[in-house]
Amino acid sequence: MFLEILTEGASDVPAVREILTRRFNLAENIHFRIHPHRGKGKLPQNPLAIPDPRHRGLLDQLPAKLRGYSYLPDGCCVIVLVDADSTDCKELKASLVDLYQNLDKRPKCILFRIAVEETESWFLADTNAIRSAYQHAIINKISNFEPDSVIGAWERLAEALGRKPQDCDGGDKHIWASKISPHLDLTQPGSPSLKAFVNGIERLVTGNN
Repeated sequence: MFLEILTEGASDVPAVREILTRRFNLAENIHFRIHPHRGKGKLPQNPLAIPDPRHRGLLDQLPAKLRGYSYLPDGCCVIVLVDADSTDCKELKASLVDLYQNLDKRPKCILFRIAVEETESWFLADTNAIRSAYQHAIINKISNFEPDSVIGAWERLAEALGRKPQDCDGGDKHIWASKISPHLDLTQPGSPSLKAFVNGIERLVTGNN
C-alpha cells in the first residue's frame, strides 16, 4: 500500500510523518508522500471547475487533486487530513464524502480524517509528550481540558510553552510539532481524533478495510 497524504500545512507534517514511520515502520517516498497545502481553504462551489490558482488551501484544491489521483493504480490510497476548527466534525466529513462521491473522476481508495479541533489538539491530549519535549512547559495551563475540545488549541499550546500567541506563526507551530511528535503515545492516544487517524492507517496497511 502506497499512501498519498494531503494536509493543510507544513506544521501537520511532523506528526503525520512520526505516525507513519514510528507506529507503522513506513518509509517516506517508498511507502508514503505527504503534501502540505497553504491552509485549509474551502470547498469550491463547482468542484468540476479548474481551481483558482490564487487559492492554494487544501479544500480549495481538493476536487482537482482527487480527480488527478483517479489514475492511481491498485495498492495506492489517498488520505485527506483536515482540521475541524469550529466546524462540526460529522458535518465536515459528510461534506467531504459527498464531494468524493459526486466527482466524475476519483481515486479508488480514499480515507478522510478530521483533526478535532486541529493537530495541536493531539499534543494537548498528551501532556507527557509536551513535558518530554519542553521541560519548562506550564502543564497546569492545559491539564483541565477535555481531549479534542474546541478551545483554540494552538494558542493554548503557545501559552503553555510561555509564548504569546500573537507573537507566533506557522514556523513556531512546525517547531513545536517536530519536538513533541516523537514523544506522542501512538499506542493509546489521548486524543480521539488522533486515535481515529492511527486506526484508519492501520486498517489500510494491514488490509483490514
